[in-house]
Amino acid sequence: MTRRRPPGPAADAADAADAAVGRAIVVDRPGVHRLVTGPVPVPGPGEVRVRVAAAGICMSDREVYDGHRDAAYVRYPVTPGHEWAGTVDAVGEGVDTRLTGRATVAEGFRACGTCARCRAGETSLCAGGYEETGFTVPGAFADHVVVPARLLHPLADDADLRAAALLEPAAVVAAAVRSSRPEPGERIAVVGAGTLGLLAVQLLAASSPAELAVIDPRTERTLLATEFGATLIGTPEDAKELHGGYDLVVETAGAPSTAASSCLLARRGGRVVLTGMFTPGATGIDPVLLTLNQLTVRSVFGAPSAAWAFAVRAFTAGLLAPAPLITHEFPLERYGEAVSLVGGGAPGTGKVLLRP
Repeated sequence: MTRRRPPGPAADAADAADAAVGRAIVVDRPGVHRLVTGPVPVPGPGEVRVRVAAAGICMSDREVYDGHRDAAYVRYPVTPGHEWAGTVDAVGEGVDTRLTGRATVAEGFRACGTCARCRAGETSLCAGGYEETGFTVPGAFADHVVVPARLLHPLADDADLRAAALLEPAAVVAAAVRSSRPEPGERIAVVGAGTLGLLAVQLLAASSPAELAVIDPRTERTLLATEFGATLIGTPEDAKELHGGYDLVVETAGAPSTAASSCLLARRGGRVVLTGMFTPGATGIDPVLLTLNQLTVRSVFGAPSAAWAFAVRAFTAGLLAPAPLITHEFPLERYGEAVSLVGGGAPGTGKVLLRP
């Protein structure tokens, strides 16, 4: 006897999955990965399946591969990939079928939506337990990724999906900018000219600062920052002459000394936002400096839903131009080569993409 699936979009997706084969990178354990093939995933109730157009590799992905990510924030074996963009190609039960064919990105955190923090709009602080696409559930280093439909942020039909893959780091930057509330005429400094730093420059330039400085030891990266609106560039050594000069300092590097050095750049009563991912042993912030200068220091880990919406609007309006940050693109088959570039320090390496 032949068992038939009940009609509907979920059944259609399941039938298509039976006939199609997809690929995915699986990191079995630190330093060990493989390219696997099998039936494409089927979206369950409330979920969509997205055909991945491009997925970015960041230092967090390198940490997963190297085994340096905190064990509470990764679950092996895992298909990484939390920075991505693509097109919805199937929907599960209960999901609007009109989403099919839409260009989209999606939030990575699988927030519960019901805890006190989520209900206050702080979905990146969800108390329901940590779950994130590409770290604890399968991510986008694959032909397809399945995500809850409620996490989608649809894009314009003509959106550049290659550039849109950077909307995840852009959402983190948006969270920092929204929390720091830059005002016209302020003096602002950005510490770090990596992906986060250069995206921060673009958003902060839109606030019409009196000065927008970028501090990074890599000259080629700070020169790129001038194309996005930076008015002053310098190295960490140069920055010693700028101590106490900035209303707002946005730290994006996550280097061992940059939390402390960012606070030195702030004026008395200034604001500092930390977005870099620091590791144990980083230099602490001087509590005497904090107290006497009455600094306001905030940190950002991930991005709440509102910051995602902000980043997507800024991208659609042309305030964010991520494409110039992309320097390398690889197929899934060359994942090992691609991930080795990230954090390797090779000159000319910016954002690295996988293109399934």
